[in-house]
Amino acid sequence: MDSKPSFQVSRRSFIRRASAAAAATGLPLWFVEQEIARAAEPAATVKSPNERPLIALIGCGGMGTGDARDSLRFADVVAVCDVDQNHVDRAVKNFTKDGKVPEAFTDFRKLLERSDIHAVINGTPDHWHSLINIGAAKAKKDIYSEKPLTLTIDEGKQVVKAVRENKVVLQTGTQQRSSQRFRMACELVRNGRIGKLKEVNVWLPAGLRGGPFSAKPVPGHLNWDYWQGPAEAHEYMPERCHTTFRNWFDYSGGTMTDWGAHHMDIGYWAVGLPAPIHIESKALATPIPGGYTTFSEYEVKFTYENGIVFNVRTTADDSPFGAVINPAGQRNGIRFEGTDGWIWVNRDKIEANDRELIAKPLPDDAQRLYFSNDHKGNFFECMRTRKDPICDVEVGHRSASVCHLGAISLRTGKKLQWDPEKELFTGEHAAEANSHVAREMRKPYDYSFVS
Repeated sequence: MDSKPSFQVSRRSFIRRASAAAAATGLPLWFVEQEIARAAEPAATVKSPNERPLIALIGCGGMGTGDARDSLRFADVVAVCDVDQNHVDRAVKNFTKDGKVPEAFTDFRKLLERSDIHAVINGTPDHWHSLINIGAAKAKKDIYSEKPLTLTIDEGKQVVKAVRENKVVLQTGTQQRSSQRFRMACELVRNGRIGKLKEVNVWLPAGLRGGPFSAKPVPGHLNWDYWQGPAEAHEYMPERCHTTFRNWFDYSGGTMTDWGAHHMDIGYWAVGLPAPIHIESKALATPIPGGYTTFSEYEVKFTYENGIVFNVRTTADDSPFGAVINPAGQRNGIRFEGTDGWIWVNRDKIEANDRELIAKPLPDDAQRLYFSNDHKGNFFECMRTRKDPICDVEVGHRSASVCHLGAISLRTGKKLQWDPEKELFTGEHAAEANSHVAREMRKPYDYSFVS
């Protein structure tokens, strides 16, 4: 007699919760109900001091600091490292808690010698990601690494090897895979909701086009040589460092590897294949001599073995693409186009040419993707279980590789052929393109630096 009313109250409570979540997110009720059921209990904050791992932050700029702050739900920051003393001092202040002051380092290798550190957050610029991740793996530390995972394709192979050989957990910071909207879009596409997938259209924000820039004295708080690390040495320019480093091929790949690491990862997740086999591109604006070296506006076309076309375009303020693909005018996102319709998704919304494509529930036997609704929570949970996280090292490597292929096509200006298994270019222009698959690291900041 008591069980039935109890069930009814529980069911009503469940429906109210799901309905409120659906209204707040714009997601269909069937999907929200499924999400609540799948996440019977969201990633829990670790409360017991004995259960909280000790972590270190390497790269204490804005992104790294944000990652570390988010991690305080699960762990304690006991060490910080940066080659900019101002960043170190600020991080020490930010993560001092209850009188416990994190130890400060300017050489990450010294930090990795601490045996009590369980994991590191790698928030450094892109050109340092690989060496630090390899060093951390060899020191048996789990790793949360900012995206893109690497600066080159060959580095990805080296990072995968180090992570797997040392049996550590690595989560790539492509957090959109832990977003309900993006996972839902990919599940709908994978299950044929828009028919046979024909195209994935990705719009990225345009990058910076500036210069020429002049050399300036190196600030006293910055170790400029160490900051450049494995990259070619240059005179100091503020535009080469910190917030604008992504606009130089020495350190990054422009918006292709910045926002591209997010949206192209989602496209790759939906397609479900290792890599495209043909790449061609067109630069819509060329770099200014003496200025930023990456391309600010471009179009890149990737073709997969099964015929799916993956288009990537930038959207400058005067571009028509934003208005064409999204009435709300967002400047970046992904549109999956199939034989029976299209689905558009970005961080704000998911839409379709026919709302029924989204509103209709998937069948019980539909293909489901890795479930995560909390990217940091997923990382710390995998530290406990030793399972692979949603964006493990292979995912990070393969997603970054697609971005690098686009950047290489732009740099060479050639139509290229790619072998996903050998991870090398083939055919015409292969020699020129393969020269960008790896880079010559400046000594002493090569692989021996973390051996």
